[in-house]
Amino acid sequence: MQLPSIKITNFEGPFDLLLHLIKQNKMEIHDIKIYELTNQYMDYLNTMKEMDLDITSEFIVVAATLLEIKSKMLLPKPVKEDEEDKDPKLDLVEKLIIYKKIKNAAVFLSKKSLYTGKIFTKKPEIIEDLGKDNTEDLLLNITMLDLYNIFNQLINNYKNKQNTTVIEKRIYADKYKLEDKMSYISEAILSRKHIDFENLLFECESKLEKVVTFLAVLELIKQRVIKVIQEDSFSNIYIERNEFSGQD
Repeated sequence: MQLPSIKITNFEGPFDLLLHLIKQNKMEIHDIKIYELTNQYMDYLNTMKEMDLDITSEFIVVAATLLEIKSKMLLPKPVKEDEEDKDPKLDLVEKLIIYKKIKNAAVFLSKKSLYTGKIFTKKPEIIEDLGKDNTEDLLLNITMLDLYNIFNQLINNYKNKQNTTVIEKRIYADKYKLEDKMSYISEAILSRKHIDFENLLFECESKLEKVVTFLAVLELIKQRVIKVIQEDSFSNIYIERNEFSGQD
């Protein structure tokens, strides 16, 4: 019967505990100090027993493996020219490397899963097969001049889609003054019955001047010098002189 996987404190299994001890002691996996690692591992298991926590068989098996490796390294090595001495901790190191790779991959995939709900994919398109007959007739009766004209048309369409708006690198703070624009509108309304607001903006040479013009209109409305009229939604806005402004 397979024992259930039980998580002891912050460690999922014995290899997780070993990696923690290796990192805590600033060791390299390929060059672990089996004596210190075994002693600290056994101390940890003894602490778990004192806390009356159940220890799975996996922890016990790894503890036995560490003690076996430790005992082999304490025994004198037999002198044999025919056989090469195999490091007793080599198998454990290979298992730790594989476990670390799997653990890092699991962490990477768990982070990726957090963003899967924010990804929207495009449905596949059904591309109709034109067939060989249609593709062979595609350039039928097409001359080099026709291809040249088509190419020029594509280039012109591309250029027309480009943003040609020039943004000034320097902004002149006093180039357009609110007071000057208010005076201009007040004088213009004296000689006309009304002013089309769209035409007023059309006379502006930059976006900044349009903003100042709009603010000037709002200020003149606030001072009751002018009034604006719009018959319907999205229709033209007309500026007229306020007869009750008290100005001549």
